[in-house]
Amino acid sequence: MEQLKHECGVAMIRLLKPLSYYEKKYGSWSYGFNKLYLMMEKQHNRGQEGAGIASVCLKKEPGTEYMFREKAEGKDAITEVFSRVTQEMAGELYMGHLRYSTTGKSGLTFVHPFLRRNNWRAKNLCLCGNFNMTNINDVFEFLTLQGQSPRIFGDSYITLELMGHRLDREVERLYEEAKSKGLDSRDITRYIDEHVDMANVLRTTMQHYDGGYVMCGLTGSGEMFSVRDPWGIRPAFWYQDDEMVAVASERPVLQTTFDLRVESIKELEPGHAIIVRRNGECHLEQIMPPQQLSACSFERIYFSRGSDRDIYQERKRLGEQLTPAILKTIDGDVSNTVFSYIPNTAEVSFYGMTDGLRKLNHDVRIEKVVWKDIKLRTFISDKAERNDLAAHVYDITYGSLRPYEDNLVIIDDSIVRGTTLKESIFKILDRLHPKKIVMVSSSPQIRYPDYYGIDMSQLEELCAFRAAIALIRERGMQQLIADTYRKCKEYPDTDNHVRNIYAPFTVEEINCKIVEMLRPDNMQAPVELVFQSIEGLHTACPRHPGDWYFTGRYPTQGGIRLSNQAFVNYVEHNVSSIEF
Repeated sequence: MEQLKHECGVAMIRLLKPLSYYEKKYGSWSYGFNKLYLMMEKQHNRGQEGAGIASVCLKKEPGTEYMFREKAEGKDAITEVFSRVTQEMAGELYMGHLRYSTTGKSGLTFVHPFLRRNNWRAKNLCLCGNFNMTNINDVFEFLTLQGQSPRIFGDSYITLELMGHRLDREVERLYEEAKSKGLDSRDITRYIDEHVDMANVLRTTMQHYDGGYVMCGLTGSGEMFSVRDPWGIRPAFWYQDDEMVAVASERPVLQTTFDLRVESIKELEPGHAIIVRRNGECHLEQIMPPQQLSACSFERIYFSRGSDRDIYQERKRLGEQLTPAILKTIDGDVSNTVFSYIPNTAEVSFYGMTDGLRKLNHDVRIEKVVWKDIKLRTFISDKAERNDLAAHVYDITYGSLRPYEDNLVIIDDSIVRGTTLKESIFKILDRLHPKKIVMVSSSPQIRYPDYYGIDMSQLEELCAFRAAIALIRERGMQQLIADTYRKCKEYPDTDNHVRNIYAPFTVEEINCKIVEMLRPDNMQAPVELVFQSIEGLHTACPRHPGDWYFTGRYPTQGGIRLSNQAFVNYVEHNVSSIEF
């Protein structure tokens, strides 16, 4: 309902046979680009701010271009970049990226892939990824202490410069090795191109980082790689046959693009890289020691496409597990209750919820109560009128329930800020005059910012946090804020002290305060919230235990530090309203 900035999406293809093979078999020189386009369109959900592609041709002679890149901004960026593709750009290596900003920075400059040029083919590096680094200040300082001066302060550019620096050192090592073998001239170049050790480059680069990432790259000499963070926070999947190697952020993308069985696709393990060498040899390498698995649960709840076999079942389970709590809110009166969902991402959990009710032998009344219209154009300059337009992004089905007789149970995948509930959803639902509204979230209360890729970094944006602070003030517990602030300042790396803010309150107490805060003036129908439990989340998604959004248990030191800093920022920006 409240649109979050999605994770970015990556797509890579390495053709393993001569280009003439694909033109003869598939009837087109653009086979690689066609497959890359399909992979990117099938991941359009992961990025609608910009898109970029890159390719490398291994057979070009000196004096001709062999490494190509195209980028564009906006929701039609994929179409735009592929409209610029020419036969000259066809090669053996392809890479694509879909961007959602995680830093608030926008513009074509920040659209992936990033390209570092050099006259030595092996020193050319093209990089893209789905990542957010929590310790970018430390990495920037490391680079500057070496004498480098990055042009832009951002994790993408800094990573490009750091990895590019390590790639330079690898090439220089091979140069000396080739000379020691008595090689000279172009034989040295050939030796370098054929012996680049990308695993060594990745190890000496990624050891400096704290964060969640899937980092992908191409070199001008023909190396391709994708590396996943040691905690497995961000997802990556790969497939190989005798014609190609492919990598994507989501499994169904590979299934659809190459018509594969789910069993044929492998997940890239935490801390590992898949590397395809210039000669087409593909292998897996451990780059960093794997840490405690913290695969992102929000990928399963919201970000990834629901067409994945396992994600579909997990989302259904998330809905089904909520049926006992829902029945309690309506006193078991299913016959006088209408069940619905907020379009469109909550649809699958809605199926699970209704399945759960049917398993209890209930005859369920289902209606499509809420409709989501296209985005209304905000061409009106007056702020009040713009807000009024925004409040009508959703509409209702009039007559879908019996006024003052029927309860309305409506499920969403998550409740983050609560703004859309307050400004739109609750207002329009109240027009139907339900006896009671039960707002259900298939995820637990989102209490903490994410620092591994999602744009929700300020504590005060989260309605659960605002509710906890309101309860603290109401109960005269301001000393808890002061104590937490002091711990966050003095011991930022020892523990996530922000968890103390929630400790005195039950989920139900915070629920009630959220309702009080979000309930519009003059609303008639009573409202009750039902959230997924932490236990229910892990039961539904057992292989994705990363739950820091809900519990504050960040898997990395950088996440802990940034959470504490977020609370410090909150207090210092609101000090006039807090009594110490």
